[in-house]
Amino acid sequence: MKAITICKAIAIAAVMLGGAAQAQETIRLGNLKLAHFGAVSYIKEIAPKCGIKVEERVFAKGLDVMQAIIAGELDVGATASEAAIAGRAGGTPVVVVAGFARGGARLVARPGLNIKGIKDLKGKKVGVTRGAIQEVLLMAQLQQHGLKADAVPGKDVHLIYLAYADLNHALLGKDIDAMMQSEPQSSQAINKGFGVEVLKPYDTPIGSPIRTMVMTEKFYTQKRPLAEKFMRCFVMATKTFIDDKALAERYVRDVMFKGQISKEDFVDAISNSPYSYDITPEHIQVTTETMVKTGVGRMGKPPLARDWVRTDLLDAAKKSLNVL
Repeated sequence: MKAITICKAIAIAAVMLGGAAQAQETIRLGNLKLAHFGAVSYIKEIAPKCGIKVEERVFAKGLDVMQAIIAGELDVGATASEAAIAGRAGGTPVVVVAGFARGGARLVARPGLNIKGIKDLKGKKVGVTRGAIQEVLLMAQLQQHGLKADAVPGKDVHLIYLAYADLNHALLGKDIDAMMQSEPQSSQAINKGFGVEVLKPYDTPIGSPIRTMVMTEKFYTQKRPLAEKFMRCFVMATKTFIDDKALAERYVRDVMFKGQISKEDFVDAISNSPYSYDITPEHIQVTTETMVKTGVGRMGKPPLARDWVRTDLLDAAKKSLNVL
């Protein structure tokens, strides 16, 4: 009898330990250090309330997030749409599950150069981050105005490829004449006086670009309960940032940027890149087609959006939290 009782006790303990291990399973999240990625970063702060643990890794650009997914290092990633599209085209097993911010691009020029529009970029050096949505938008704008661009001098526009942080230094140092920049860097350049806004590039077929939340297919299909909890946490974090602007500002300025951006920088940045939830296959398809047309990403076989945009988790999470 004692042996049977001991066996039962061991079995019960094993079940309890297994359940605890499952409850503490870590979701590995890839993110970028940009103002409009703030609500995604905030997920890890409220994760315990959602019954999950989130481990965030910050990367320099969206393509780096996709590389980490390929390496099996992430379950979920926050990127601009072009990185997700290029990754999927290259065989990365991801699905788009939400859109967490809109906009986030601005053409900024050096003061005194009289750059008023895209046509004025002819003969100029223009900085942009390679493979970023800003490059897609820049190339689409140049095509609309009949201008050709290349990283090798000789075309209408001389492209200078730099990381987001380095673009501002290049503009300040007069190494470039203009830049298609993200947020909050573009707002910082304008507020500090070494840049002036030329335009927000939202009149291409893409419109206002939507940043994408992607999950690996394995996480989406094989860890469904965990994926559902994560998506609820995403909606909760995003709603918090939309409703409580003071909290959003404190978190982005103090936690993410360690006081490196001002209140004015934050306000201007988010006005150009508001937090959001939604995304559609149509938006991803148009972005894909624009990438093909402009040559950004150089995809051998562009993916069809209807095959990999999955918003069912988002829809369920929004419904359960009464978010419209």
